[in-house]
Amino acid sequence: MSKKSEEFFRIMLEFLPSTGNGYEKSIESYGEVLETVIIENIFMPEIIKLLSENRNIKLLESIFDYFEEVSNCKDMHLINVFSVTVLESLGNDKTILGVAQEYMGPKTMQLQLEADRALGRS
Repeated sequence: MSKKSEEFFRIMLEFLPSTGNGYEKSIESYGEVLETVIIENIFMPEIIKLLSENRNIKLLESIFDYFEEVSNCKDMHLINVFSVTVLESLGNDKTILGVAQEYMGPKTMQLQLEADRALGRS
């Protein structure tokens, strides 16, 4: 796992401390950090819940500001994992995606559209 990926997980755990137990259990179960499994099964349900409630605006702004930073980083591995987990998950529900787009920066929006196109959704 790259340094940028390690940083991503550390920051996501700071944003979503309630996911810490699930994160640790996943590592115990699989014997390693399976990036896509943790993002899709542990982080994204929490982010989707936050978006569906659309109440914790400061946290959502912070998360999506960080997503914009990730979207602009040079670590292609992290960008690929981010695209196929976070951005594809957001595109699974048009209502959730609509709320998420209110928080997305331009590069995150571009990558999300590309992720949808890759799935044949646009």
